[in-house]
Amino acid sequence: QVQLVESGGGLVQAGGSLRLSCAPSGRTFSGYTMGWFRQAPGKEREFVAAIRWSGGRTYYYYADSVKGRFTISRDNAKNTVYLQMNNLKPEDTAVYYCAAANTVVVVTSNHEYDYWGQGTQVTVSS
Repeated sequence: QVQLVESGGGLVQAGGSLRLSCAPSGRTFSGYTMGWFRQAPGKEREFVAAIRWSGGRTYYYYADSVKGRFTISRDNAKNTVYLQMNNLKPEDTAVYYCAAANTVVVVTSNHEYDYWGQGTQVTVSS
C-alpha cells in the first residue's frame, strides 16, 4: 500500500520555526510533483507549496501567504520532501498534508494530486 508519511509538526510560538518531512513508503515518487497543503478548522484545504521537475529543471511554487517564510525542498537520496517553515504566525495553524501528483497542470489544485498523507498538526501560539 502506497503511503505518504508526514512528520515534524508540533506547537511553536509565533516567530519560531518547524521543518516538516514527507517520506513515501511502498514506492518511490521520483518525477512526481510533490506538494504541501494545509487545512485549518472550518476552512477548506489550501495550497502551501510545491516542487516539480520538468525538462531537467526544478520549479518551486508558493502561496503568497507563505512566500519568503517557507521553503520546499527534496532530498533524493532519502526520498524525502521537506517544508521548512520560518517566522511562523498564528494564522499558519493547521493540519499540514503532503501530496504527490504524477501529472499535474495546476500545482495549486488539490484535485490534481493522486496520493496524500495523513496530515501533521502545526499549532502556532501568539
